[in-house]
Amino acid sequence: MDPARIRCACIDIGSNTTRLLVADVAGGRVEEVLARREFTRLGSALRRTGALPDAAIERVASMVAEQRAEAEAAGAEKLRVVATAAIRAARNRADLRVRVQAAAGVSVDVLGSDDEARLAFAGALASRNARLEGEIAVVDVGGLSSEIAIGTAAGGVAWSASLPVGSGFLADAYLRGDPPGAGELRAVREHAAGAFDGLDLPAPAHALAVGGSAASMCRLVGPRLDSVRSPTSAAAPSTSGCARCRARPAPSWRDATTSIPCACGCCRPG
Repeated sequence: MDPARIRCACIDIGSNTTRLLVADVAGGRVEEVLARREFTRLGSALRRTGALPDAAIERVASMVAEQRAEAEAAGAEKLRVVATAAIRAARNRADLRVRVQAAAGVSVDVLGSDDEARLAFAGALASRNARLEGEIAVVDVGGLSSEIAIGTAAGGVAWSASLPVGSGFLADAYLRGDPPGAGELRAVREHAAGAFDGLDLPAPAHALAVGGSAASMCRLVGPRLDSVRSPTSAAAPSTSGCARCRARPAPSWRDATTSIPCACGCCRPG
């Protein structure tokens, strides 16, 4: 390995999944080595009681221990464990931090919404092959919240917002059919649109979407979203992106939203 490169790892405890990324970092660039994810659905449990159930905490602690071992086996020299909206909102988040420390021997950094947006922005730009000029918006739709960060490659984030709406929340609250009916999708759109009420967003030159929801959208409609599709249209194979994306059908929205994205640049998760 190039001596200037550092092999780093991050475990992200999110509202829907617990993810591991091992990557080589050099010169501000990030090159993926290993990616893993497990669906832990902490957001669903949290919405029922406002606290994380003991069983969910134990499951996540065990998963972090496994992912730490995978990261070390892959040669990671540095490891950071972070947690986002579900843990941020849980009244017993300290219990999860204690259990993860005991099971995996690592501390958990609970990110604030501003830090979550800033890291999404930095990760999106670091994984691109070409530099974008002008203002850039990065959107990260999580399970319980959505972060928007706007800035430039040279100056970093200048504006950010965290919206209390995410894919897991919307699916649990409104979607019952597979595929969802037109009325269910309309309710999702109205709820999501309401989250933007009163928000004065800058108008960027470029927009990037990252995270698991973005990877699922890549599978459904391709790596570029330019127009609004009919809410009743069926999922069609992508006509753009890499050969692996085009070859993978999405027979149902549930399959698509639990798919594992390929490692190509066109559907790279954040």
